[in-house]
Amino acid sequence: MIPEPSRCEWAGTEPLMVAYHDDEWGVPTHDDAVLFELLTLEGAQAGLSWRTILNKRAGYRAAFAGFDPARVAEFTERDVERLLADAGIVRHRGKIESTINNAHRVRDVQDELGSFDSYVWSFVDGSPVVSASRELAALPSSTPQSTALSRDLKRRGFRFVGPTTVYAFMQAAGLADDHVVTCFRYAGA
Repeated sequence: MIPEPSRCEWAGTEPLMVAYHDDEWGVPTHDDAVLFELLTLEGAQAGLSWRTILNKRAGYRAAFAGFDPARVAEFTERDVERLLADAGIVRHRGKIESTINNAHRVRDVQDELGSFDSYVWSFVDGSPVVSASRELAALPSSTPQSTALSRDLKRRGFRFVGPTTVYAFMQAAGLADDHVVTCFRYAGA
């Protein structure tokens, strides 16, 4: 029997969490729709567990048009009401409305800079920031980069993008690689 690889403690043993850890978390992402999805999911997670959000991810993808910013930007108040009744997502008016607002803001960034990808990656000079932490407790909840990105997102009108949420987004999208050094996914391994 092949032994389980060493993972970041937060991944636990639940298959959905393990798959997310092994296949996605910390992997550099450059697709605007995926970046919009991750920003949305991290904002939705505020006050909830990440497990809850992962369990609702398929519902989010269906509810928010596969996270196509152009399509979500066309959502109306009627869509907000429809989404408030959708048990497949977190039914929080502020979070739903922020997703639609943020789709507009992603489109603004795309119009101004060509892509949301080039915008967010500019805050880490195009390369993931790799930590060398031995334990989860040593990881920060925000960094100067997440604070700067949060500040600029807010300036551009994005919502649910505080420095801690933005840092979680950066970890999810691979802008920050915070796999602990004992994890088989650690970049220095």
